[in-house]
Amino acid sequence: MTWPRLLRTVSFRLAALYLLLFTASAVVLGAVAFQAARTTLHQQMAARIDTETAFLADEFHTGGLDRLLAVVRSRERATDALEYLVQQGGKRLGGEIPASALMRPGWTTVIMSEPDENGGRPEPVRALVSDLGNGVLLGVGDSLTRMTEVEEAITSAFLWTIGVAALLGIGGGALLSRAFLSRVDAMARAAEAIIDGDIAHRLPVRGIDDDLDRLAGTLNRMLDRISTLMESLRQVSSDVAHDLRTPLSRLYQRLEDAQAHARSVPEYDTAVAAAVREAEGLLQTFAALLRIAQVEGASARTGFRTVDLSAVAETVVDAYRPDAEAAGYHLTADVTPDLFVQGDQELLTQAIANLVENALRHTPMGTRINVRLLHGATGVVLLVEDDGPGVLAADLPRLTHRFYRGEPSRATPGNGLGLSLVAAVADLHRAVLTFQNTMPGLCVRLVFPAISVGRSQTSKAGAA
Repeated sequence: MTWPRLLRTVSFRLAALYLLLFTASAVVLGAVAFQAARTTLHQQMAARIDTETAFLADEFHTGGLDRLLAVVRSRERATDALEYLVQQGGKRLGGEIPASALMRPGWTTVIMSEPDENGGRPEPVRALVSDLGNGVLLGVGDSLTRMTEVEEAITSAFLWTIGVAALLGIGGGALLSRAFLSRVDAMARAAEAIIDGDIAHRLPVRGIDDDLDRLAGTLNRMLDRISTLMESLRQVSSDVAHDLRTPLSRLYQRLEDAQAHARSVPEYDTAVAAAVREAEGLLQTFAALLRIAQVEGASARTGFRTVDLSAVAETVVDAYRPDAEAAGYHLTADVTPDLFVQGDQELLTQAIANLVENALRHTPMGTRINVRLLHGATGVVLLVEDDGPGVLAADLPRLTHRFYRGEPSRATPGNGLGLSLVAAVADLHRAVLTFQNTMPGLCVRLVFPAISVGRSQTSKAGAA
């Protein structure tokens, strides 16, 4: 993992940007703090000089010039002494400030030389000159060197702080980038494994719910969906090859038999009619497969709108009731009004119709079939119940498989795709589809997430 690669990572660039903003903010705050400290130091120095000047002026007015000179000499011997000058008639009588510097009363800055091993160095002094009367001038000053040293110490500490923060920021950015790159590399290796054919491989997730974890989780769910679709595609290919071979073989045999044995127009007509029926069945099967494929496309959700599922259920039952009663069945509806879902009305109508047709097709004459719609604890519940013979327990998990038909149903018309379409519609609408033997009969349950409940929210007796 090279430095150039680390420097190109988003995490390092974000860290560098944050460090730059932090440094700029620190510089501004440091300048403000430095100026505030400098102003405070100057104010403290001026207050000290004013206090000292007032004290010495009081001593002069109380004890005269001799008392003033005695106090000044005493103050000069103190370790934290200020700088002084007592001058009368242009002649320095005491103190170390040069007399030539005190030309007139007020604040002034003078340069003094302090002897050391190098022969002396300039020392700036800020002084206040006061006229005490009788030609006596008093100067009290304080060295600016100490203030400069304090300012230099503040500046040095600030620069060291900025430098250490910059180093820590760069180091932290490098460490974050390294950790980021290690996870990206792990995700890239997983992606390469998937590209190489290991479709069961998944991106690593650490379980800390950060951005990369959420991205990996989303991609893993996408891969799960892709795997499901690929498995479905393989299953469809296998089912098509297996289940459509029989009707195609029958169609071929009928045409071949007609070609070999038919000797009259009626015989040819009979053979052609049978072939047409076989072709129609094949076309219906392919149309059903295409419809299922369209429903399984996620883009179908873009056309969703609010659907009155109560009205849809009532319409389907009303449409099938006359034919059902004519065939000896008892088809009833028990629908709670004003139950709404978000979805595609045409697909929902098709799904309910398939469930009703499935019950009519696979139950004996005289069976009671009831379509119920109610508001349950987890959403809108659609139930299609019958009191027929039910389904073998081993067949329940496979009812939605394409072309699957249980052994008792093989003699009835159909292609085994009706419930597959219902399952596709349920999945598209994020509904839960379940089958349950009720002894007697079968109960098919669809639970939709509700978006609104109308006037009635009460469930019918027996609701699950």
